[in-house]
Amino acid sequence: MIKKSQSTIRNKLPAITAIALFLFLWQSICMLELVPGYMLPSPIDVIRAFISERELLFKNMLITLKEAFAGLSLGVFIGFGAAVLMDRYEIFYKAFYPIMVVTQTVPTVATAPLLVLWFGYETTPKIILIILSTFFPVAVGLLDGFRSADKDAVGLLRSMGANNLRIFRYIKFPSALPQFFSALRITVAYSVVGAVISEWLGGFGGLGVYMTRVKKAFAFDKMFAVIFLISAISLFLMALVNLAEKKCMPYRKTEKEVKK
Repeated sequence: MIKKSQSTIRNKLPAITAIALFLFLWQSICMLELVPGYMLPSPIDVIRAFISERELLFKNMLITLKEAFAGLSLGVFIGFGAAVLMDRYEIFYKAFYPIMVVTQTVPTVATAPLLVLWFGYETTPKIILIILSTFFPVAVGLLDGFRSADKDAVGLLRSMGANNLRIFRYIKFPSALPQFFSALRITVAYSVVGAVISEWLGGFGGLGVYMTRVKKAFAFDKMFAVIFLISAISLFLMALVNLAEKKCMPYRKTEKEVKK
């Protein structure tokens, strides 16, 4: 246990040092007044703003997280279904994949106003925007995983009379798990950012609405506080994905240890 803790500290030390150095330089710039305080608040000012606004930030954070989780869940579900269909039916792949790619070429800032116009300022347009941002990485990652499955293993199961469902369960799905979790790490960050962007364009609550209000008030210390909160939420969700990956694929840890 002690050796494991020491190893973890050694691995995290470069990142912690870099962050500490960045904060020190930032605080030094503000103390020396190289940049006006109203343009760049110091880290201490940001912490004070976070503490003073913690109740309001927490209230808006819950709204954003509710939208992000709803959109993320539906995005993962749609991406999974699309990947399965494209892997199983070549005609579906040829028909759907180009359309799926096109949806990612349209800028979010162009799509969001249309969704607000069509569905109003409630939760629906925000969830749709998050779905559009999250389903693509999951679909592409899973599709690559399905198609990279061991063909010899697939042929062996077919020779033993296994149907497509069993081949999917025992060969294709396990081989696609690494790509799935890699895509999921991206999508959890996209879901939070997508929710905030959608709230910029209209809404009655959420971190995006809060950012819009403090920006208009030129309260940049509060603006930085909510930016750091969004980053912290994204990092926390990515850590949860890493934990889920370790639980679902404990053998990958064993493989790394064997290589070492």
